[in-house]
Amino acid sequence: MKTVCRAAAVLALGAASAEAAAASPIGKVLQLLSNLEQKILREGEASQKVYGEFAEWCEDKSRQLGFEIKTGKEQAQDLEAVVNQQIAKDVALNEKLDKLSGEESANEKELAKAVAIRKEENKDFVAAEKELLQTVNTIKRAIKIVEKEMKGGASMLQMHSASSMAEALGVLVQASKISVADADDLTSLIQQRASAASADEDGDPGAPAAAAYENKSGNILQTLTDLLDDAEAQLDALRKKETENKNAFQLAEQALKNELKHAAKQITEAKTGIAAAAEIKSKAEGELVVVKKDIKADQMSLGDLHHECMTRAEDFESETK
Repeated sequence: MKTVCRAAAVLALGAASAEAAAASPIGKVLQLLSNLEQKILREGEASQKVYGEFAEWCEDKSRQLGFEIKTGKEQAQDLEAVVNQQIAKDVALNEKLDKLSGEESANEKELAKAVAIRKEENKDFVAAEKELLQTVNTIKRAIKIVEKEMKGGASMLQMHSASSMAEALGVLVQASKISVADADDLTSLIQQRASAASADEDGDPGAPAAAAYENKSGNILQTLTDLLDDAEAQLDALRKKETENKNAFQLAEQALKNELKHAAKQITEAKTGIAAAAEIKSKAEGELVVVKKDIKADQMSLGDLHHECMTRAEDFESETK
């Protein structure tokens, strides 16, 4: 052992020649050891390089997956916001649609009611106008007959001797100058006028006495003229009222139709909005499923990457001890 040490010392100091050292067994051993050391160093450097590259790859891959997960979560939040926004929009539009539908139904009922009332008003007007026109025509015929008789007709004396308008009209009926129906109508009109005059007399001391209309046989023409004026005045008032009712109805009808038209437009817009919200919501929900699936896959990949990198690090640490 001592001899070996001495030989090594000699070799280390360069005491022996290169040729002698090469020929020595101990020199060969030392050469082998030196070569092995250099090989180990070279292999260690290569292993360190491989591990360094692997560690860099782990870091890059981890950063990339982390970024993808973060981006995916942001996309998921945006898509969830879109879904919630469309849900809120759908609720608001459906509430608006219900309100508009209620208003539309109410306006339709109001319009139908107005049309029905107007039909009744017009029906009453047509009937009343017809009756008044018949009355006017009856009075006009009677006035013509009286005017003719006053010019020398055979019934004039009998009319003057009549004690009332009813008797005077009866004379004309007997003479076949007017019909019984016309006489009855005229008598009824005279009585109605007398009743109205009596009512005015009760409320107005200056009003003419009812008898003035009942017993005017001496002035039948004036009485008939007064009746005609009254009938025509009633006809004019009736037609004026009909015009007012018609105009009021047309204004109300147009207003309701405008409201219905506006409501119909809003209802269409609301339904279109509801359909659009449903489409956007459905699309966002579909994209959200895909994004969440990708996030889960990236998270699993990140976990696997972490495990792989940790295992390789532990192995490298054990190999380099």
